[in-house]
Amino acid sequence: MCGIVGAVAERNITAVLVEGLKRLEYRGYDSAGVALINDAGVLDRRRRVGKVSELDAALAADPLPGRVGIAHTRWATHGAPSERNAHPHFSGNQLAVVHNGIIENHEALREELKGFGYTFSSDTDTEVIVHLLDHTLKTQPDLAAALKIAVKQLHGAYGLAVISAKQPDRILAARSGSPLVIGLGLGENFLASDQLALRQVTDRFMYLEEGDIAEITRDSVQIWDVSGAPVTREQVQYHEGAEAADKGEFRHFMLKEIHEQPSVVQRTLEGRLGEDHVLVQAFGPQAAEIFAKAKNIQIVACGTSYHAGMVARYWLEELAGIPCQIEVASEFRYRKVVVQPDTLFVSISQSGETADTLAALRNAKDLSPGNGGYLASLAICNVGISSLVRESDLTLLTLAGPEIGVASTKAFTTQLVALMLLTLALGRVRGTLEAKVEAELVAELRRLPTRLGEALAMDHVVEKVSEHFAEKHHTLFLGRGAQYPVAMEGALKLKEISYIHAEAYPAGELKHGPLALVDADMPVVTVAPNNELLEKLKSNLQEVRARGGELIVFADEQAAMSNGEGTHVVNMPHIHDALAPILYTIPLQLLSYYVAVLKGTDVDQPRNLAKSVTVE
Repeated sequence: MCGIVGAVAERNITAVLVEGLKRLEYRGYDSAGVALINDAGVLDRRRRVGKVSELDAALAADPLPGRVGIAHTRWATHGAPSERNAHPHFSGNQLAVVHNGIIENHEALREELKGFGYTFSSDTDTEVIVHLLDHTLKTQPDLAAALKIAVKQLHGAYGLAVISAKQPDRILAARSGSPLVIGLGLGENFLASDQLALRQVTDRFMYLEEGDIAEITRDSVQIWDVSGAPVTREQVQYHEGAEAADKGEFRHFMLKEIHEQPSVVQRTLEGRLGEDHVLVQAFGPQAAEIFAKAKNIQIVACGTSYHAGMVARYWLEELAGIPCQIEVASEFRYRKVVVQPDTLFVSISQSGETADTLAALRNAKDLSPGNGGYLASLAICNVGISSLVRESDLTLLTLAGPEIGVASTKAFTTQLVALMLLTLALGRVRGTLEAKVEAELVAELRRLPTRLGEALAMDHVVEKVSEHFAEKHHTLFLGRGAQYPVAMEGALKLKEISYIHAEAYPAGELKHGPLALVDADMPVVTVAPNNELLEKLKSNLQEVRARGGELIVFADEQAAMSNGEGTHVVNMPHIHDALAPILYTIPLQLLSYYVAVLKGTDVDQPRNLAKSVTVE
């Protein structure tokens, strides 16, 4: 699963397809391919392992012109990276399919289709789709009608594009759990998994919704919803301000990226969730086998990514029942490590080029499993072509898109979402997570983008609260349980961009030293979800007020906390306790942003800091 591009036009569209693939390179890939129908009505393809430039060179040496075509960059989930496993996949010489997602019942469908006489030439789940569609066409010759029938037999997640040499004037598309967007032109139309792939040919788009099937010709677009009824989807026009490298309506990149979090979290989830469970193969072809063997987890990261790993330790041990260690990469790489048997090594990095994290991975790989080493390595990363991704056995891309602001925001929340997916996948494979608990959390994950939007709607409330920090030079952040790392992240954000000294502590540690610092000139920020630790947290906060400390509390709306002298409460939307760390990150990001604006600092490029730390 990775990137899809399609086009139907009066002109040769080979260059359009290849350029679209190049614009999706940031998502990562291991192979690429195109299929086109030429003017003689012949369906042909080119596929290459490696970079899109390899495919481009192959097309330069052996051109493949056409006016209807589909293209794909692949990230392996079934079958190793190879030319025979690369998309597009054919059934005979008449039908081609490209596919993002995971078909969970592909093995059963494969055996059924073999019984009908189909021969498989790849190890992919995608080839099942193209043969199933070909089989359906034998009794329902219209391509659109056949696709509507065929997709009902697919279990899992998919974004599909289909072309047929027998019906060469159109592309068919289907979406279930994996995004697709239609680009609208004049006398030509386009399809992609990300509108970024089509920005060179159009600025008008229609986004397919869950369960949609679309027929795209040069002059028209027809869409049917999940019930089969014709529907019209809204057209959206993008201007230059919509580009990732432009702040648009926002004053700073950081604020723009904070507000992008509902949409990027949705992107992180898409194609990775089944009806009531996580799709384990989203982590790679060997994920299920490796996860089944894993008895311990070692997480290594730096900065904000380290805080994400700290949250994940609570999840992994509580939900998946697997021991977890978390360490700062710069410390881990320089000490002698005793590796527990069957330990999965997990590295987390936005850029995938963080020097200490990369060095820690390389050190870990030097220890072979038979020599006291690690079972396998997994990278949680935002950049698919990074060194960390290339050198890890398994990968889950966060798909947060470019993050311009030095202080990480959307990269952090998407890392947390990815780590929750990892937790649920490990719990499922190892049999340590009840199916009903996983189903509940999957349902909550689907609602998470809406919850994040509700938190962002409190923007002006947080801006008002930030005024309490205008003349302050020190701040204390408190949290309990999985909220302690969130407090650490809040303190880091405040010091990064406002230059206010900030520290974070577990709230229960107040009496062990930090309470000596509390006075009227040191605001105390705390996060208070409505969980089993709430009453203990309230007691900790009373200790602060008794010393004259000013409290800023981000509290669950059901926590029954109210404003009072020296206490400022911001009520947060109620959310499942396991996902509370993701939600409560939002107001702390906004707080640091508005305090920095009040202080007049350079929000996007704070002094002395770099976006990607590629040296020690």
